[in-house]
Amino acid sequence: MTYRSGFVSIIGCPNVGKSTLLNRLVGQKIAIVADKAQTTRNRITGVLTRDDYQIVFLDTPGMTTPKNRLGSYMQRVATQATRDVEAILFVVDPTARTHARDRELLQNFVGANSPPLRGGKAAKPTGGSCPPILILLNKSDAATPVQLANAEDLARQINPAWPIFAISALTGAGVPELEAALLPLMPLGPQYFPPDMVTDQPERQICAELIREKALQSLREEIPHGIGVGLDKMALRESDGGTVPLSPLMDVWATIYCERDSHKGILIGKGGSMLKKIGTEARRDIEWLLGVRINLQLWVKVKDDWRNKPSMLAELGYTIDN
Repeated sequence: MTYRSGFVSIIGCPNVGKSTLLNRLVGQKIAIVADKAQTTRNRITGVLTRDDYQIVFLDTPGMTTPKNRLGSYMQRVATQATRDVEAILFVVDPTARTHARDRELLQNFVGANSPPLRGGKAAKPTGGSCPPILILLNKSDAATPVQLANAEDLARQINPAWPIFAISALTGAGVPELEAALLPLMPLGPQYFPPDMVTDQPERQICAELIREKALQSLREEIPHGIGVGLDKMALRESDGGTVPLSPLMDVWATIYCERDSHKGILIGKGGSMLKKIGTEARRDIEWLLGVRINLQLWVKVKDDWRNKPSMLAELGYTIDN
């Protein structure tokens, strides 16, 4: 039996549903989701394994104009993810008010020699530097026919050869057809990851991201971009020293960083109510992820302008290359 494998990057503007799509493709939640732009800050690897092929998806931060060092890092991550892959999934939100940024990004791909179709499918480049591009019109369940048509026209005007799929990452509509279209683009190759592995993210990183997700979902609009989460320690307790063994319990200590004293007060909430809400919701997801009871302890610290400080960025896992 021949085996196919390859890498596919998922890119697009902020808040178009890239992480929801990644979770749908691999069949479980590995990327956090929130209705805030730029929720994803790092490249997230998701692995889809079938009997005769494996597709490794690279979810990326939304492509936008950087406003600080963290933003510059995120754009570098997104750009680098388009190299050395078998295909690019460019995700568009048809319900967005404007598609000016989509147009700008897609025109950049035209300049990178995007290949034409062969036999109704995206072709591998024959000398150009850009992999095949598939346009995904996400949120098709929420978009009107006019919105879908306008988004399709946008892509057609730039390159009529790009295959276009109307999908819903939320409901799964169109996703099986997308997977089938990707398979012919995967070359013969090895199984890069074990069949039961869906991501290469360390557990510590996933846990920190789950905490940040709950904060994003709970906080007001002006705060989310200014928070980061550092996981300080994880320790498994199996016994309390008595004669009766306990079910596994893991202590998890984490710090939520913000940039202003006023934000710290909002994060903590009246009588600690907001921090308790974030912790309760994050604990539930972390327990599901790790399969043990969790004792989650959260702290909030102010680090002024941390998004522009290389040492803090490195500490939180956002390593800036020189």
